[in-house]
Amino acid sequence: MKGIVFAEFLSMVESQYGLETVDNIIETSKLPSEGVYTSVGTYDFGEMVTLLQHLSQRVGVPVDDLLYAFGHYLFQSLVKTHPEVVQSYNAPIGLLYSIEDHIHVHVKKLYPDAELPSFKILEKTDTSLSMVYASSRGLYRLAHGLIVKCFEHFGTSADVSIELLNKKGTEVKFDIVQHGA
Repeated sequence: MKGIVFAEFLSMVESQYGLETVDNIIETSKLPSEGVYTSVGTYDFGEMVTLLQHLSQRVGVPVDDLLYAFGHYLFQSLVKTHPEVVQSYNAPIGLLYSIEDHIHVHVKKLYPDAELPSFKILEKTDTSLSMVYASSRGLYRLAHGLIVKCFEHFGTSADVSIELLNKKGTEVKFDIVQHGA
């Protein structure tokens, strides 16, 4: 997993729970990287799992809820660091529809060895989208948070239903219906 994701996660933890919590979960986790991440470095996904587990224990929030919150945070961060990508869309459905063909292409230019989830579009209208998320890491709750925050960014909201296509959550169907479009 790319270091930029770890750095953004720790930044979220600091902004929501304080620097003391960041220090605590890093120290408690006994990470091979010692919690030092460069944006272009690649680190073991197990470190993220460990950080999430220790954060969950410390703050009393389930891991899935932390991943969802991280999705929200990560979308805001992406807008700040790469506004040109988001500004090229005038609606959330268009942005989400273009994840594979535009967003991930942009990410791969910055981080060629990044292991990104895939999003297979099943159906699209002007106000709805059905897609399958696939990732060996099963971070669909992070993707869910990104999706919801995407709609908020565009000043709207959506109903997002989730269907796990396997028990591990490595394949998940998202059905999204925008409100008030």
